[in-house]
Amino acid sequence: MPETQLFNKYAIGKLLGYGAFAKVYHARNIITGQSVAIKVINKQRISHNARLVSNIKSEIDIMHRLHHPYIVKLFEVMATKTKVYFVMEFVKGGELFDTVVKGRLSESKTRMYFQQLISAVGYCHSRGVYHRDLKPENLLIDENGDLKVSDFGLSAVTGQIQDDGLLHTVCGSPAYVSPEILTKRGYDGAKADLWSCGVILFVMNAGFLPFNDSNLMMMYKKICDGEYRFAKWMSPDIRRLLSRLLDTNPETRITVHEIRSDPWFKKGYKEPNLDFGFETSVKPEEDKSSELNAFDIISFSSGLNLSSLFAGKCFSGKGERVVVDGSPENVIGKVEGIVKEVDVRMKIRSKWCLDLVSENGDVIGIGVFRLTEKLAVVEVESKSGGGDLYEDLWMGKIKSELVDRRDVPVVVERYSRISSHDWGHIGASIPEKRLLASHINKAQLRENEMKVKLDGRRKRQMRIEKDYR
Repeated sequence: MPETQLFNKYAIGKLLGYGAFAKVYHARNIITGQSVAIKVINKQRISHNARLVSNIKSEIDIMHRLHHPYIVKLFEVMATKTKVYFVMEFVKGGELFDTVVKGRLSESKTRMYFQQLISAVGYCHSRGVYHRDLKPENLLIDENGDLKVSDFGLSAVTGQIQDDGLLHTVCGSPAYVSPEILTKRGYDGAKADLWSCGVILFVMNAGFLPFNDSNLMMMYKKICDGEYRFAKWMSPDIRRLLSRLLDTNPETRITVHEIRSDPWFKKGYKEPNLDFGFETSVKPEEDKSSELNAFDIISFSSGLNLSSLFAGKCFSGKGERVVVDGSPENVIGKVEGIVKEVDVRMKIRSKWCLDLVSENGDVIGIGVFRLTEKLAVVEVESKSGGGDLYEDLWMGKIKSELVDRRDVPVVVERYSRISSHDWGHIGASIPEKRLLASHINKAQLRENEMKVKLDGRRKRQMRIEKDYR
């Protein structure tokens, strides 16, 4: 990475690790001196893969809602035209995997790490998050010797559960995946995570995997059959707990609540303090938000447009984003008042997002996002042949009502083909919002300057043509 500084905020240090699509660097906050880890994702390498893009979006959304002492913190997300940057807590002790490779852990150390793991996993489940790739490589050890769960790239949330009440995406690491995932018949994310926790508990105390074979299909057969042997030094209490965790029947497998009641687990266990003062209010079932997130704000600047990477479904037709005075509630109220006066049906899609449908089937979609306490962004797109409705209703009535001409609103982006973003909420501090919002103003200034130059050229051309005639 050639840059020594990132956004004049972080001094980039040595490379900590890398994968196929990302690199992780150690960095230092120039202002506070705090050490952080920055994951750099190359957008060009993932833009062609919708699944990878979806995983990244999901990871940001999930890490934003999790604040727990045994989970790696996500401080902020930044982006340029070519890269996305995750600024995360720096955990300097390395992976649990590196510790176990050196030799099996004592029973007391095994218990401590397992208690911290279950605390973190139980917290995730209570917020509707299922990790789905728990393994020693994704468990880090900090400078105090405490465990930190990381890498939520394969995680799922309650919104992904299908009508049968189960998840169906096959994922995870072979040696740690649960038998019900392998059978491809649907699985409970919480029960699948606890199976992985059982394998981790076994590995920590035994120093080897319970299910292992050079032939992958044979290993899968052992997992589905629950075929493993305890290490001879394992205590009866650990064996009893492992038998409940590595139960091939998810219906009878032990739960987090039951684990916390287990005598071996309870020994010396103290619930961590979760009152950090920055706990989010996102509930498990609320996987979407109408708050404007950092990526949406950045995308308003043409120089930092992320819509080609983080697009959901696309609608052909006209559209624009406009910054208006007022809260999203006030904006929606005005729209509802106007719609009552015309022969148009209003269909609510979600909070602050709605469709307006005419008798002939024309549709325009309106989404409102909070920018600040006093400003909102209105995103409008025509779809299903809604061009006439867009011109007559939006341009002719609604927009003129929302936009106060005395305040000269900022037209953020106008396009003929619009991408509708469906991100989870990514919070930003007030200074960050000011910094990001400045990109909007700069982009608008550049647009205005170009208009002045073009107007000047047109006038000069008209004078030349007049003189010629």
